Amino acid sequence: MLFKEKLVDHISYKTKSVNRENVQKEWILVDAEKQALGRLASQVAAMIRGKHKPSFTPHVDCGDNVIVINADKIHLTGKKYNKKRYISHTGYPGGQRTVTPRQLKERFPLRIIEHAVKGMLPKNRLGRKLFHNLFVYAGPEHEHAAQKPKNITLKA
Repeated sequence: MLFKEKLVDHISYKTKSVNRENVQKEWILVDAEKQALGRLASQVAAMIRGKHKPSFTPHVDCGDNVIVINADKIHLTGKKYNKKRYISHTGYPGGQRTVTPRQLKERFPLRIIEHAVKGMLPKNRLGRKLFHNLFVYAGPEHEHAAQKPKNITLKA
């Protein structure tokens, strides 16, 4: 017998590429209390991007909507609360402004996590669209209870 029968169907090995119509998005709830900023941000960015799914497609928004609660209780290691600098520019000559995480946490506690996650997303149209799938709240309450988010505990 020269030709053996195929034991495995060749169609099952085809790569599936999802598009905007057949992507399945979920809602995920992450508690940021006592979490290291960079580790939390990298895992959240991967969930927003959809890299944890077997149907990940790089050019499609196939990630999940992520809700981060207790953003004001985030943890930075070492002396980063006082030494790290966030630099912005007003657009005018001499308009460079710097702020530390301690100063930023007093005024805008959500922006620390938002800035870290945004820096880990692609720098293009898709990355700007993906950033809208992140919802950060300072306290334990959030307004997305109707979506029934899955609670995920990240490694500390």
